[in-house]
Amino acid sequence: MSAAPATMPAPILRQNLPALFAPRPADAHKGTCGTVAVVGGGAGMAGAVLLAARAALKTGAGKVLAGFAQASCPLACDPLQPELMLRDAASLFQAGLPVDAWVAGCGLGTDAQARATLDALFAQRGDAPLVLDADGLNLLAGGALPAWGTGPVILTPHPAEAARLLGTDTGAVQADRPSAARALASRHGAWVVLKGAGTLVCRSDGLCLRNITGNAGLATAGTGDVLAGMLGSLVAQGIALDQAVPGAVWLHGAAADALVAARIGPIGLTAGELADAARQLRNGHG
Repeated sequence: MSAAPATMPAPILRQNLPALFAPRPADAHKGTCGTVAVVGGGAGMAGAVLLAARAALKTGAGKVLAGFAQASCPLACDPLQPELMLRDAASLFQAGLPVDAWVAGCGLGTDAQARATLDALFAQRGDAPLVLDADGLNLLAGGALPAWGTGPVILTPHPAEAARLLGTDTGAVQADRPSAARALASRHGAWVVLKGAGTLVCRSDGLCLRNITGNAGLATAGTGDVLAGMLGSLVAQGIALDQAVPGAVWLHGAAADALVAARIGPIGLTAGELADAARQLRNGHG
């Protein structure tokens, strides 16, 4: 990273994201709206997968699969969102269902089962886009992951995860966030979403954008899982990465802003409330 902070990246603006708000064709069906698979949820962390999967569904994915990194699926169905299809991760991989975008790492853990789960996912995903979040990033930083193939990858670190990936400390990342995000994107040949106040979205060629939506209500557990689900959803729906990645980040923050405007938070705003607000925005109701 450079010794001096880089020039402030350009903002992500709603008017530059027309694909997020385009009407659906009259003959659309669940098969044309994208299938997302969310993999993670080790013991005690099933909620992380549910938050991501619910967000993927409510931001427009046609079908959403959830695979838990446990010996057996911890619940028969999601009582709040029974449309989700739940399996243990091994059964999900064995089913060989077509998937348009994978989301991995939410609540995954870093034990042997977590590593085996990601190994199996990487072996199966082919060229399908991958959003790698949370413990998936920690395993990557520890050198525990195999090559992930040629399909596009989106990494979603918070500053501490970015520091682990770069072999530095959080203070250094925060001192020059654009340089840190660009360094990660270049090193891994991936999109990078460096979370935090003014989340940055960087492409591997160095293009970097800054998000101007969002508020302190996002400082609560699970909001990162929701963002990962939104990213996977927009990508699975066929929105080009240049709009899907910054678009998901913008939408995530704008949902929090809409909730605060409706007097829901920022104090006490919960991650599970974001998806409904995001759905309203995509449909032009907010």
